[in-house]
Amino acid sequence: MNLSTAKATGRAKEVGIKKVVGAGRFTLVLQYFGESLLMAFASLLVALLLVALVLPAFNGITGKQLTLNHPGFGLILWTLVILLVTGLLAGSYPALYLSGFKPAMVLKGKLKTATSEIFVRKGLVVFQFSLSVILIISVMVVYRQIHFIQTKKLGYDRDNVLAFYKEGKLSDPLQQESFLNAVRNIPGIVQASCIGHSLAGHSGGTNGVVWAGKDPKDMTEFEVMNVDYDFQDVLNIAMKEGRPYSREYVADTNKIIFNEAAVKFMGMTSPIGKKVTIWGKDLEIVGVMKDFNFQSLHEKIKPLFARLSPKDAYRFMLKIKPGKETAAIDQLLQVYKRYNPGFPLNASFLDESYQRLYAAENRVSVLSRCFAGLAILISCLGLFGLAAFNIQRRSREIGIRKVLGASVGGLVLLLSRDYLKLIGFSLLIAFPVAWWMTGNWLQSFVYHIQRGWGIFLLAGFLVILLTFLTISFQSIKAAVVNPSRSLKSE
Repeated sequence: MNLSTAKATGRAKEVGIKKVVGAGRFTLVLQYFGESLLMAFASLLVALLLVALVLPAFNGITGKQLTLNHPGFGLILWTLVILLVTGLLAGSYPALYLSGFKPAMVLKGKLKTATSEIFVRKGLVVFQFSLSVILIISVMVVYRQIHFIQTKKLGYDRDNVLAFYKEGKLSDPLQQESFLNAVRNIPGIVQASCIGHSLAGHSGGTNGVVWAGKDPKDMTEFEVMNVDYDFQDVLNIAMKEGRPYSREYVADTNKIIFNEAAVKFMGMTSPIGKKVTIWGKDLEIVGVMKDFNFQSLHEKIKPLFARLSPKDAYRFMLKIKPGKETAAIDQLLQVYKRYNPGFPLNASFLDESYQRLYAAENRVSVLSRCFAGLAILISCLGLFGLAAFNIQRRSREIGIRKVLGASVGGLVLLLSRDYLKLIGFSLLIAFPVAWWMTGNWLQSFVYHIQRGWGIFLLAGFLVILLTFLTISFQSIKAAVVNPSRSLKSE
């Protein structure tokens, strides 16, 4: 639409002559809509080819299995609708604008550029670049948040922790303890234990915790983590006060360990030694763990207690020394086959489970980069074409200015100035919209980055730089041309 509108003046005489020889406005409207639809159809063919090329990569990113082999009626129908709407929208203003030229005014050369034409052209440039700036800022925010997620200290060490579920003979508590002792003797395995929690989301809870001063109406759910001895050594979970479970204390099955969030919720200032009742059983608090994220960063850390119950701790977790993973796992397979014959070892590292929590965010990160790049490319292509056409129209002016002593740098600045003003206006529109959009997205995370103006300024600088490079290419090309050539062409 932008380029067609810009070329309107160049086609003015064509319209005037056609009207003089009898062409009606309706005929001209059909002609220009037909040209636009033909262009849209050609674009559709190119688009189908591009979709076929990028679809495998898109499926890989999104986990889909989309194909173009057997398009259904719905896909064909919507493709035709998009083709028709795109063609009509792209050709609507030029068709209605060009066909309204008065032949007498056109042929006398008295046609002036309409204010509406300038408004539409500038409005489209502003719209394109506002969208590009919004996408650039969004990509930066998403990237920083994903990096924050991947590097944030969770309160426990998930690196080099191998996890697999109990099954078969290993479900027997005696066999479980014997297996763990054998595993601890494998070179490269630092520590081993069992934990009844995935550490990647809610795994089970209870509102059956009772303490002194509890509101009888309170139904707050505490996360339940059934554990074996040494679980804190495997995950490197630090104690805020008190002690972890230990084999030196035979009565630890009658003790309980809470996290900081639970102690704070219960309003306890000195919790060690105090009693709580869980499921009708009185338990003494012997330790308070520092808070750690056992759910995604979308969730706030909730009250949790670790209960010493090896038989209910359904997941083995092994801490492996960095660099010894391959050798340790090979020996682990042999030990596993000996203790649990007939069952395969389906193990995975804990950090892989953590990454799966944010599969959607990772997809957003990748796709947003692709869409931002596409939006920037389309904007720059449109601006490139528009600048080329405007420079062509101003070739005589450029020649006269050069004859009068204008420098190449001065001409480049002159030709770029109007577009840079439009980009500045785009930034004023894009910044508040991007602030609102990224703010809404970040609010879905309890723990998120703080946006600074640096991201917005960097995005603005990148767009201004791309705009200047896009326009300056055409501007420099026009400015270095011998003025005699442009003046002769007139």
